[in-house]
Amino acid sequence: MLYASNATLPISVRHQLPLRAQDLYRDAFNETWALHAGDAGREEHAGRVAWAAVKQCYHLTPGGHWQPNLAHARPDHEEDSR
Repeated sequence: MLYASNATLPISVRHQLPLRAQDLYRDAFNETWALHAGDAGREEHAGRVAWAAVKQCYHLTPGGHWQPNLAHARPDHEEDSR
């Protein structure tokens, strides 16, 4: 099950993650899904890889919000140009 857009991501992902993190999750999930065609459990594996990708670039704050890690943060002008 590939995700064509962020709107097709699981509701738990859409509600938790900011848009850029959703993009990252979707890209990592889709790539892993495609690489493991025919493997049993590939959906679970793709989900784990996708969350790992998000956690490399984002962290969960004590308030429960996902924020970009400083090393992966883009300047504001780059955020607006996408």
